[in-house]
Formats: sequence, C-alpha cells, structure tokens
Amino acid sequence: MNSLSGSKVLVTGGAGFIGSALSTRLSAAGALVTVLDNLATGRKENLADAGDARLVVGDIRDGAILERLLPGTDIVYHLACLGVRHSIHSPTENHEVNASGTLGLLKAARQAGVARFVHVSSSEVYGTARTAPMTEDHPAFPMTVYGASKLAGECYARAFHRVYGYPTVVLRPFNAYGPRCHHEGDSGEVIPKFLLRCLAGRPMVVFGDGAQTRDFTFVDDTAAGILAAGLVDEAVGLTLNLGSGSEVSILELSRIVAAAAGRPEASVVHEAERPGDVKRLCADSGAARAILGYLPSVPLADGLRRLGEWYARAGSTPEDLLRGEVVRNWDARETAVI
Repeated sequence: MNSLSGSKVLVTGGAGFIGSALSTRLSAAGALVTVLDNLATGRKENLADAGDARLVVGDIRDGAILERLLPGTDIVYHLACLGVRHSIHSPTENHEVNASGTLGLLKAARQAGVARFVHVSSSEVYGTARTAPMTEDHPAFPMTVYGASKLAGECYARAFHRVYGYPTVVLRPFNAYGPRCHHEGDSGEVIPKFLLRCLAGRPMVVFGDGAQTRDFTFVDDTAAGILAAGLVDEAVGLTLNLGSGSEVSILELSRIVAAAAGRPEASVVHEAERPGDVKRLCADSGAARAILGYLPSVPLADGLRRLGEWYARAGSTPEDLLRGEVVRNWDARETAVI
C-alpha cells in the first residue's frame, strides 16, 4: 500500500492529542477516517480540522462496536490508551484498556481481514535509559503499570505477526507536545503545564531535582511517522522508535519554556519525586528514518512558539485553563493547585 486516497482507516483514540493530529493528516491525504474514542481524555473539538472524519463514541473493549466498524477497514491505527499517571492510581483499569484492549482489538481486526495494524506504544516501555541514544534493542524494563501494559500490547502485536503472519507494526513515540496536548487531570504533561504556568505568572513545578531528561518531539512530526507506518510494507513486523534524538533535562526545559513565554524571570518550585518517574530518555530513530522516511523537522523553540500561539487562539486565559490542572496527578485524591 503506498496511497491513502480512498482507504478506509480506523483510528482508535483518534480524538485525543496525538490521535487527532494523525486523524487530521489522514483526512488531508484522502483517507476515509473513522475515529473510535470514548472521550475519556479525547475531545470532539480536537477533530475540527480533520475534514470528514467520522467520530464514533465508544470503547475499544466493546466487541459489538468492533464487529460493526472493522469490516472493510484497510488500516487500524491503534492509539487508544490510558496514561502513565492514571496507571498509578488505577492499575487494573489501565491494564485492561492498554493490554487486554489491544489483544481484543488485534483479534477482531484479524478476523475482519484488516490489512494493516499499527500499534502505537510508548517510550515508557524502556524505563530509564541504560545507554543513550536508545535503539529498539535497548532492554525494556518499564517502571509503571502503564509502561508494562504498553509493552504487553506491543508484544501481542508482534506475536500476531509471528504466529499468524498478521501485518502489524509497533511504534514507540517518545514525548510528544504541541497543540491539543494535555495539561489537565492525570493526562497532564510537563510542557503544557510549564507554559501555562509561566503565562499565568505561577511557578513551574519540578518533581525531584529536575535532572531527569526527556526527548521531546512536536506532535505533527510524531503523527507523520505514525501515518507512514501504515503505508510502508518494509515496516511490517518491526518495532520502531519515533523521537527527536535530542535530550533535555526538565530543569533546562523550564528555562527554555520561560524564555519562549516571554517570562525569563519565571520561578521554579521543587516537589518530591514522582513515583515511577523515568530518569533518562533519548531516542535513536535511525531505523524509522531509514524505513519510514521519518525526519522530525520542528525544533523545540519553534514547537513551543506554535503551542503558545495555539493557546492564544483558544479563547481561554491561562488562568482559566489551569483550573483543570492537578499538580500531583498520579493521586486520584489530589486537588491542590500550587
């Protein structure tokens, strides 16, 4: 398959952050896109730019919905999941969606004759980097139930390829950011939290000493790599990283975000380390570059500018948006805002 024009595509979790960026790209490429999302973290408005994409509100664990949607589908892009902080307060539900839900979806897709299954996993399967940059051969020692459940899901995808010859691809995106990213609830991530706090004149909250590093990739670059995995036959059966190849410490990130927000004087407060926090991540995406033509093009400073512009157009003040923030978002009881 080398063209999406007229292809029928199902995107699970397609109203979420990365999923909506992917759905928008797929629609622009001529695909007939159906989004399956239960809107636990996704939003209908995230699909405003996704052309004629059809939203079906439902759960990937609902077999009746899968039986209705999968026949005639050419590609499944599977992004539906519950996140890393959610797994700390609700480990069983996290496993049921990310691991068992993936297994059920693989089974249903194979039975329906879907020609390609792209499973979007996570760099969290690696745990803390032992060597860097991290290739796909780096040991997988996840530190959270989320990381473990995503690893289980990708193992199921590889097993379906090896046992049944089913055409699956596994992708491991590193830390994505950009428009429609989450600052709120247990999905909230560091870049939107830092940026909104700077804009609102509040201190940025750093957990631990801030020496932990991440590999940040603009969401459109991540979505481009995911899309390509559904088209390139040489990717079938493979597991591929999608990252920028640049690592930045959280403390350095706070300075970069403050400068991007025009608030270089913004302050930082340190809180106790988060449970299960990975200490270091840095991707080697050479395989994806060679096989998918994956080449991230948006540097961090430019991506932060684009995110700031998106917030400026959103119609809500940073103060209003921060009302949905939970600082210690791994604790279901936590409601305090610093």
